[in-house]
Amino acid sequence: MSKSDLTFIEMCRDILDNGYSSVGQEVRPRWEDGTPAHYIKKFGVVNRYDLSSEFPILTLRPTNFKKAIDEILWIWQKKSNRIQDLNSHIWDAWADENGTIGKAYGYQLGVRHKYPEGEFDQVDRVLYDLKHNPYSRRMITNLYNHEDLHEMNLYPCAYSVTFNVTGNRLNIVLNQRSQDVLVANNWNVVQYAVLVHMFAQVSGFVPGEMIHVIADAHIYDRHIPLVEELIKRETYPAPEFIINPDINNFYDFKVGDFSLENYQAGPQITHIPVAV
Repeated sequence: MSKSDLTFIEMCRDILDNGYSSVGQEVRPRWEDGTPAHYIKKFGVVNRYDLSSEFPILTLRPTNFKKAIDEILWIWQKKSNRIQDLNSHIWDAWADENGTIGKAYGYQLGVRHKYPEGEFDQVDRVLYDLKHNPYSRRMITNLYNHEDLHEMNLYPCAYSVTFNVTGNRLNIVLNQRSQDVLVANNWNVVQYAVLVHMFAQVSGFVPGEMIHVIADAHIYDRHIPLVEELIKRETYPAPEFIINPDINNFYDFKVGDFSLENYQAGPQITHIPVAV
């Protein structure tokens, strides 16, 4: 069993056994048929992943590794809010008539700000500090810009990252306001684990620890039997993560520069209902 499988199983079991149920209260999300999407939630879930020991991808069921990387590159490298710049269709439902998701996600990372050292966007500021002041405690990116929330087609879910160097290890804290555990948990974990590997390699560090803080971790009512079945499945050892060692510029990475060796996983869960 991989450590990420164990972390996921323990988190889900805790939510299901000890979580708070929304039944009896008004909820915003709805199922496709208009039924209220109730849930069981835990507040303040904190999961830790040591990226030096294994790559945290689930083996209980497959996570689409390439599509997850494509989206994180779209946000952090392309700094885009245009769905045509993404190779999948996961954001199509949120696009406006101009084909953008508004001033959200990648748009916020691409806005330039003035600092004593010069003008940078948020990504380039972190890259600059990792090179010139790696032990700074001020390396933070933030997508939750209140001034622009009214122009975002979806408020950011994973909204801030704090970067911290300890010795030669690059660590992060990923803050997430809300998460649909079955649909999105390992997708986000895989994405930001890859991001740590990218930043570490181009800055001369090794990947360290990723701490994932989820303010509202919830399992929807129609997902409960799916999660109950999932966490009882057979698990497999974690695969080996491969990153192209020749890339030394953050903006040169492409999806093809990442791969997994010996990735075994259980069957995919199909037709997962999504609450909106």
